[in-house]
Amino acid sequence: MNRLELLQTAELNIEGRMPWSSNATFLVNLAVDELPVGQAIYKPLRGERPLWDFEPGLHRRELAAYRLSEAIGLDLVPPTIIRDGPLGEGSLQWFVEADHQQHYFTIFENRPDLHDALRTFAMFDVLANNTDRKSGHVLIDGDDHLWGIDHGLCFAAEFKLRTVVWEFGGEDVPPELLTLAANIVDHVPLDVAALLADDEVDALRERAAWLVDQGVFPVDRSGRRYPWPLV
Repeated sequence: MNRLELLQTAELNIEGRMPWSSNATFLVNLAVDELPVGQAIYKPLRGERPLWDFEPGLHRRELAAYRLSEAIGLDLVPPTIIRDGPLGEGSLQWFVEADHQQHYFTIFENRPDLHDALRTFAMFDVLANNTDRKSGHVLIDGDDHLWGIDHGLCFAAEFKLRTVVWEFGGEDVPPELLTLAANIVDHVPLDVAALLADDEVDALRERAAWLVDQGVFPVDRSGRRYPWPLV
């Protein structure tokens, strides 16, 4: 079975709660016929704290981020589904085995060979309107593949980008990324749109159109579009 199939069918057993998470977030062990097959991050709806600017159901945005990444061919978000778990419905995302001493800032400083991959994060965060791209939300696995996690605070209709990825501001967006963004200017994939409100879908198309029209990464002239804490 592939990772999506394992997420959908495996038995879930909570290993423990992830530290420093504002919402209830759990590391779970996956098992098939009592044999361990991996781990995942489980974010149940009932563990969300109320927010004034996002409706309940942040787990749906986690899934929308995965589906958007897959639809435009980025392979940036680990496999993610929604299913019932020990604490009810929530998102379930494959756990990335990563060097957690590394994050966006260290990768940018020490791995110039991965800057193109980081540019992909910059583009994706504009499209998804990510309000919480902390440095620690960029992971590197043993194959030097970069993964983005924690996308519950994405896809608001109002533009409210907050990210640590500003080093590419003002640069031309690579043509291959513009081509990917152009794919959703006229049509947001239905499996993404189904998880969002109508005005959020329209805003996603508008952000894609803006990016294609401008052809450059945005610049934070205010100096305030950063999440807190930074890591």
